[in-house]
Amino acid sequence: MLRLEGPLARTDIVRRAGLSRATVSNLLTQLLDRELVREGVDGRRLGAGGRPPALVDLEPTAAAGVGIDIGRTHVRVVVADLGLNVLAEDVQRVDVPDHPEETLELVVAITRRLLQGSGVKRTELLGVGVGLPGPVDRASGRLGSATILPGWVGFAPRAELEKRLRSPVLVENDANLGALAEGLLGAGRGSRVLAYVKVAAGVGAGFLVDGRLFRGASGTAGEIGHTTLANSGPVCRCGNRGCLEQLAGATALLAQMAAAGVELDGVEALLRLATDGHAGARRVLADAGEHIGLAVANLVSLLDPDRVVVGGELGAADELLVGPLRYAARSAAVTTAGSSIDIVAAELGERAEVLGAVALVLREPVSLGAELLARR
Repeated sequence: MLRLEGPLARTDIVRRAGLSRATVSNLLTQLLDRELVREGVDGRRLGAGGRPPALVDLEPTAAAGVGIDIGRTHVRVVVADLGLNVLAEDVQRVDVPDHPEETLELVVAITRRLLQGSGVKRTELLGVGVGLPGPVDRASGRLGSATILPGWVGFAPRAELEKRLRSPVLVENDANLGALAEGLLGAGRGSRVLAYVKVAAGVGAGFLVDGRLFRGASGTAGEIGHTTLANSGPVCRCGNRGCLEQLAGATALLAQMAAAGVELDGVEALLRLATDGHAGARRVLADAGEHIGLAVANLVSLLDPDRVVVGGELGAADELLVGPLRYAARSAAVTTAGSSIDIVAAELGERAEVLGAVALVLREPVSLGAELLARR
């Protein structure tokens, strides 16, 4: 509660937590003794007359976590404190699908450098969260599909990173992490049933229900990029035809532009062209939005979310993509909820997944950093 809503007065904690005053007082005494929280005068009320209330907040220096986002063309690493304040960050471009060993070497080098530069000691590190672009087997920490990153077949990124960084590691699907970050810190705040749609080289979704990730029975919930929109469409890397990813993923859009005689070196160039008014660029984004909107309409009918947040690299197109997506989703959804579903652009941009990776670590004290927190 303090991480998400703090700083708070004790009376506010009692009211919001629904706990007795005695229970809150006892818990805060323990947290204060372990220097995990701090209590001080509300400086905003000084000079306003009367005695200002004391506010309780997290002690941000008590611990830290590392978040790592491994995309198909990049790795991004952040170090953040207990309050999810980013202390250090770096992003590097790399050919991820075919080079797992080189990718992890780069991740480890960046992580060590950022930890040293931010002054975080290894004894203060709760753990490392890692996002990967595909379904993840949480028990083994491996990718659940060989079609997402073919060069990673048989590779165990969690075990490799734990050995190299000498810290506990959690591995999660990147769209799930985007949902977690946007739900806690971004455009999904206040949502009870949140669907986050990540539109980048591929298309995926993550679901947050009452603040908790919904992964499905085998961890593959949200793979909407491989839902079929056209049986006669292009063959997808998963072996099926007409997958949403083949119609609306960034790779597909760049190929469409190339077929129209416009060679672009990446998504940023496509977005710049569309912002400048290029008719072809705006059209492929609008078409992608409509395709994704149809998939979102099905998602709305099945899960009845109260908000859909659109993120990823292509999410930066904002209304050029989200506008047609919203119209298609509302037109195709047959439920009452679908006609009024709140569909918005993400607020955290390309940092959503890496911030979600840090948040995952800080939300898992039972498995990560339990000894560290107990010692304090």
